[in-house]
This record gives sequence, structure tokens and C-alpha cells, in this order.
Amino acid sequence: MVMNDQEHRDASEMLIVTGMSGAGRSTAANALEDLDWYVVDNLPPQMLKPLLDLTELAGGSLPRVAVVVDVRGRDLFADLPEALRSIRERRQLRILFLDASDEVLVRRFEAVRRPHPLQDDGTPVDGIRRERQRLAALRETADLIIDTSKLNIHQLATQVAELFSEEGAARHSMTILSFGFKYGLPPDADVVADMRFLPNPFWNDALRPFSGEDDVVKEYVLAQPGAVEFLDSFAAALRPVVEGYQRENKRHSVVAVGCTGGQHRSVVAAQELADRLSDIPGLAVRVRHRDLGHE
Repeated sequence: MVMNDQEHRDASEMLIVTGMSGAGRSTAANALEDLDWYVVDNLPPQMLKPLLDLTELAGGSLPRVAVVVDVRGRDLFADLPEALRSIRERRQLRILFLDASDEVLVRRFEAVRRPHPLQDDGTPVDGIRRERQRLAALRETADLIIDTSKLNIHQLATQVAELFSEEGAARHSMTILSFGFKYGLPPDADVVADMRFLPNPFWNDALRPFSGEDDVVKEYVLAQPGAVEFLDSFAAALRPVVEGYQRENKRHSVVAVGCTGGQHRSVVAAQELADRLSDIPGLAVRVRHRDLGHE
């Protein structure tokens, strides 16, 4: 089948990769390039339209373009909102925002011994504070936020690959993330479920050495009063949410499922939810266990 020019434009996509300096933009860009995206780094917003024109002239040879746009552009960065509005009128557009805690960002800048691009005569903390202020509105409009505070470069690259590899006809991808409340809420969660209403297998000496990935723990958790009923009801409640996300062209969501330490109940529940939602048309579901094995 040969596509005409309009069909090429409809099938093409542009991804804006942005976020905090030191949060992993380069790692994300490299991962996208490995997935055969055409990647442009540190492009001023004013050059987005000419780049779009070029990709349309190229027809179907550049179907997926990723552009890293950030505060290195200094005053030019202020024109990004208007540039994005113009792009959305012509092309499917998504925004990936990379973030991390201030403490982690400071450590990363200290490790590479480079100044923050906005610190001027101050400290990296000053630069980080200025950058957060400039990026606040953009972060609110992002389609996907990845917090890299607890990720190394290999884990981040893997996550980017999972999110942006070809996924057939999927119109929405959902990450079901198990976690431990004692290690903090996932900052990128869209929906949070609390499994601490169930007995904790940790206090069962026979189950403590195992995790929610082991059948013995799974059977124990699912046998508790209210466990299956909750999972069935929660999965049913998520179905219209997914359908709404698809209608609104929200491409990715994170459903976080927590227990105390992220070892037992949340691990079982995350996998059970994925099984219950996997039959939704146009939905790609993946499961991640953030704190499994965390001491």
C-alpha cells in the first residue's frame, strides 16, 4: 500500500524530549536513536518548524522524529510554547519530560564536575531552582514524565525502549508499578492503589523469604478476604479511565500499586491487575516492580 502525503503526515510523530539538566535527556535520546528514531539534540524552538518541513519533504523516510529541547537554548527557549502549538496543528506530538530530585541532580553535577547551564556565578542548586521555575508550565503539559532519581543509565534506557518501541495498534500504554510506601510515592503516578488493607506476608515467618512473584505468596495474598473483590472492582473502575485516555489521546499512564515495602502484596496485585486489563482493545500493559529486592 502506497501512502499519499496526507497519510504520511498522519502516520508520523514528533517527540519533544525535555526536562531537568542532569535528569537523563542524553540517555533517553540515545535509546530513541537505537529504536530508529531520527534524533536532533539541543535544537532551538525556532528551528522546530523548519525541521518539520524537512521531514514532510522526506515523505515516509523520517516517520518518527525526536527533538531534545531544553534551557541550553537560553532566551530562545521562551518561544517553545508557541512552537509546540504550531507543531500540534500539523503533526502528532508528544512531550517526554525527564525529572529527578534536587539532591540527585546536585550529586550528578558534582560527579561530572560541570556547571549547571543556569547557575551563572552561583551554585548548581541556584541553577536547578531557576530551571524548575522555567520548566514548570512545560512539565504540566507533558504527556509522559519519567523520574530518574532511582534509575541508572541502563534502567532509564530500558524504560525508554519499552515506552517508545513499536507497539502495533496500541493507542495507550499503561505501566502498572508496584512500590513500597516506606520508600515514597512514585511522583509520576496517575492513579494510586493501597494494598495495605491486606495482612502483610512479611510477618509470616514461612513467607518472609519469598516475594510476590512466588506462587506461595500469591496464593496467600489472593486468599485474604477482600483481595480478589478489590482487584476485580479496581480493574473494572480503570476500564472507563483507559477508554477516556484513548479518546483524549493520552498515550501513557502509570497505575501505582503500593504496600509497605513493595515486596509482597503490591507485587501480586500489580500482576493481577495487568492480567485483568490485558484484553482492553488498543491497550499495551506492562508491569514494573520499583522496590522489589530493596533492602
